[in-house]
Amino acid sequence: MAEHPTGPVETGAPMDYKEHEKTYNLFITGAKYGTMILATLLLAMTAGFFGGGGFLGGLLVFILLTIIGVFLLR
Repeated sequence: MAEHPTGPVETGAPMDYKEHEKTYNLFITGAKYGTMILATLLLAMTAGFFGGGGFLGGLLVFILLTIIGVFLLR
């Protein structure tokens, strides 16, 4: 009825560790820059709506903080 394998637990294809590391690094980079973009967007919206900067002031803050963030995250 039930089979009892006696071989190794991993019977699938061998792991491509180089591709795994590449995917992991891409995910971490995307998460890092995505978080930075969302944080700068929230700060720019705060400056635009509550700081009296308006749309253009918020846009300027967003662009400035994004450039600074990209520079710091490299």
